[in-house]
Amino acid sequence: MDEKERTHQPLADLAGGQYGVVSTSQLQALGYSRDAISYASRSGRLHRLHQGVYAVGHTSLAWESHCLAAVLACAPDAVASHATAAWLWGLLRSRPEAFHVTAPTRRHKRNRIRLHFAPLVEEDRAVRDDIPVTSVPRTLLDYAASATPPRLAGALERAEERHLLDVGPIDRLMRRVPGHRGVARLRRALEIYRPEPAVTRSGLERRFLDLLRGSGLPNPSMNFHEAGYELDAYWRPERFAVELDVYETHGSRAAFEADREREEELLLRGIGSMRVTGPRLRREPREILRRLEAHLERRRRQVAAGVP
Repeated sequence: MDEKERTHQPLADLAGGQYGVVSTSQLQALGYSRDAISYASRSGRLHRLHQGVYAVGHTSLAWESHCLAAVLACAPDAVASHATAAWLWGLLRSRPEAFHVTAPTRRHKRNRIRLHFAPLVEEDRAVRDDIPVTSVPRTLLDYAASATPPRLAGALERAEERHLLDVGPIDRLMRRVPGHRGVARLRRALEIYRPEPAVTRSGLERRFLDLLRGSGLPNPSMNFHEAGYELDAYWRPERFAVELDVYETHGSRAAFEADREREEELLLRGIGSMRVTGPRLRREPREILRRLEAHLERRRRQVAAGVP
């Protein structure tokens, strides 16, 4: 078709649904030849963003435009991934500077794009805000490979808040790609999201007492009644308690509110406390001992100084 006779409405419609960016292959599918694409680029109707990717009409583009352009520049079946996908899913507090993209086969490096290579299956793929992206399980696994433990924990927390966290599909993914660098880190971070229905309060108490043996810390009084409450583990001279939390007994809003009131009442009566859950006891026993020792030492100084 002669350029003068061509209607550009299909191109406008395509660009309108893609944040104003298109790829060379998409232009060719609309009937544009390479010569026509080159002419449109020279005349200012197309603005080159990457090799094979253009902005249509102008370059005042949103972040999503540049994100989709990065995906289109890497491969027809590439997807936004890693920190970029985590941002698109709403799992990060700050937007990453670079665009992370995963393609199935190795490609040439692209400016401003962090390119990754992995053979993704269909369940690893999704679409978020009209941008091809890794699924939430795959996003968390990829992000876990480089994120610090606090950042990964924050991403998991926000996934749970947005009702995007499902441990089952994540476990299946980790079994499918056991050699992925993020597997061990993500598995550790997920421990707090795995209820332990077989762990009773008495079982948790035994594990806690086993941890204290040989630590050099004084033994507490167990199930001690003080200030109208039963305290799981209580150091009376230091007026300090450890509350051993079993997941199943704290799953309601009423229990949550009661716990907060209990902590406030104990503080008003000069009793400090810390909480220890089953997953935490298994995951970081040394850190629990370190913090408990610091709490007890602080309370000894306060009691000696007459501080309630």
